[in-house]
Amino acid sequence: MFNVPENVKACVEIDPWLKPYAQVLSERRYLADKFYYDITHATADGSEQTLSKFARDAYKSYGLHANPQTKEITYKEWAPNAKNAFLVGDFNNWDKYATQMTGKDEFGNFYLTLPPTDQNEFAIPHDSKLKVMFQLEDNSEIFRIPAWITRATQPSKETKEQFGPAYEGRFWNPPEQYQFRHERPTFNESRDSLRIYEAHIGISSPDPKVTSYKEFTANILPRIQYLGYNCIQLMAIMEHAYYASFGYQVTNFFAASSRFGTPEELKELIDTAHGMGILVLLDVVHSHASKNVEDGLNNFDGSDHQYFHSIASGRGEHPLWDSRLFNYGSFDVQRFLLANLAFYIDVYQFDGFRFDGVTSMLYLHHGVGAGGAFSGDYDEYLSKERSAVDHEALAYLMLANDLVHELLPESAITVAEDVSGYPTLCLPRHTGGAGFDYRLAMALPDMWIKILKEKSDEEWDMANIVYTLTNRRYAEKVVAYAESHDQALVGDKTLAFWLMDAAMYTDMTVLKQSTPVIDRGIALHKMIRLLTHALGGEAYLNFEGNEFGHPEWLDFPNANNGDSYHYARRQFNLVDDNLLRYKFLNDFDRAMQLCERDHQWLNTPQAYVSLKHEVDKVVAFERNGLLFIFNFHPTNSFTDYRIGVDQPGTYRIVLNSDREEYGGHNRIDENVRFHTSDLEWNNRRNFVQVYIPNRTAIILARDQ
Repeated sequence: MFNVPENVKACVEIDPWLKPYAQVLSERRYLADKFYYDITHATADGSEQTLSKFARDAYKSYGLHANPQTKEITYKEWAPNAKNAFLVGDFNNWDKYATQMTGKDEFGNFYLTLPPTDQNEFAIPHDSKLKVMFQLEDNSEIFRIPAWITRATQPSKETKEQFGPAYEGRFWNPPEQYQFRHERPTFNESRDSLRIYEAHIGISSPDPKVTSYKEFTANILPRIQYLGYNCIQLMAIMEHAYYASFGYQVTNFFAASSRFGTPEELKELIDTAHGMGILVLLDVVHSHASKNVEDGLNNFDGSDHQYFHSIASGRGEHPLWDSRLFNYGSFDVQRFLLANLAFYIDVYQFDGFRFDGVTSMLYLHHGVGAGGAFSGDYDEYLSKERSAVDHEALAYLMLANDLVHELLPESAITVAEDVSGYPTLCLPRHTGGAGFDYRLAMALPDMWIKILKEKSDEEWDMANIVYTLTNRRYAEKVVAYAESHDQALVGDKTLAFWLMDAAMYTDMTVLKQSTPVIDRGIALHKMIRLLTHALGGEAYLNFEGNEFGHPEWLDFPNANNGDSYHYARRQFNLVDDNLLRYKFLNDFDRAMQLCERDHQWLNTPQAYVSLKHEVDKVVAFERNGLLFIFNFHPTNSFTDYRIGVDQPGTYRIVLNSDREEYGGHNRIDENVRFHTSDLEWNNRRNFVQVYIPNRTAIILARDQ
């Protein structure tokens, strides 16, 4: 009945429900293939080049570059709306007309080569300030930071008073560049699990200040290694003039944020992480850009449609984010964004990307309003009449995944922040999918917060919890998490605060007996995280500080709080204080990560859930030969509780949330071995009988 084109046949074989939409999927793939062809044949003679070469050639030619042999500096800028271009800065005493660039070519590019000084030194001193000045057709003049600048800094107090708050471009050309010492860790999803620690450099200190790359390297990387995470996701690295934007209003796409330190110090951070066997992902923002004009891309060459859709088109501005939206169908925009990915992989040695705002990119309605209410009906994504998919943005995302996996064949990781559930987003490109390795399981934190806000413990619906945790598309991997930075922001509450509220300020000391509120909070905090970890996905993510139940929200300095840093920090001092109970949650998180490392369940097929008992509040399931048992009942403990298990043998406890060192009550004898009985139970061929106290989770592994 339905003809399935060859280029998406593998995709349809994975999900037969896609069959009626095979032609639409094929057309979308053809558009990506067309972009791919145009890019890989964009050579002077029309010969073919790789996507990697295209992206690398772009970042190595555009922008400012210093030749250490000849001491020449080259500069190339794309500005089709400009008539003339001049480079100005400290090096020429800000003489507007002293250093004119070669007139633009047929593509709108301006060029400049600066010979060395008479002393055979670079004509532009390292870290000196500069800008590009464009003359427009009406002879007006505008000053901009070069679009491909690799360093931009906050203005000094004097400069800010004289010229305003715009950031300043810098020529980064250090005499001693950082040399990487460690190989990248490899990553193979069939062999390795992915345990992600989401972090923001600036807040990574108990002190009310902006933490530096060096401080993060010295103080936070060892914590991450100790906890057992094997991947870090760094937020807010791409330069953003407004700190309180959390890094999501990018002004300078090739500049690593200077408020945390220098580019060389970021390289050292990543290299040190690699030496610890830890992968590093960049939270990349290609979904939109800051509206800033003087220090961003907005109106860069005097037009509003150079990098973005025009305002008049109705597609140039995000309706909620007050930001500009890229024109992903433009060859020049594709070059800029793909080169941006290659730059961070090559220059800083990032191992992949978490793509921010993928839902906004995928749809013309950006997931806003009625259009963003996704029910899961395939027509919403794939119907020619009903879907509002931005085909050019989807094609760009396919190219981006092609590029990242081409550049990093041994370690590439791409994660999509998509709440819509777009089918095939996380299927490989060769099958007809978009090529992401993972998508964030964004429904999970919403579920947990809704439960904690609206349900008493007796009302928890075990079946609904399990359904939400396991409801994901076949063969499309997800990153499970109980909370991320979104749930830590001001106006919301972390899970720990939902559980324990103000008692965290008075009752977390071990010098007095635990209260019912704290006892419940610590127990459920551990269980929620372990259940999410074990059942919710094929990778796991934690936002820094949440592993030990950080007591406060996150609020960056802004006008509303008097520019205070009081909440723009993570209080690691709490977990280091042996007199406080935060250490229990921290140590359980470590035990959970190390248990997964040693026994592995994330990179294995979904669990088989054998029990969801609504009265007893018990959930049991098997995954990769492990038996997971959770008793969420607020008061009832169960002796000789029968749990079905498929594989016969002798089982032992490998993780127990009730240990005293995890803030539990030590009610379980971990020396006990559990022998299976050859009798079918809950559709499993055998069963074991266990003691499972209230608000406790255990993991059993079979003795080999």
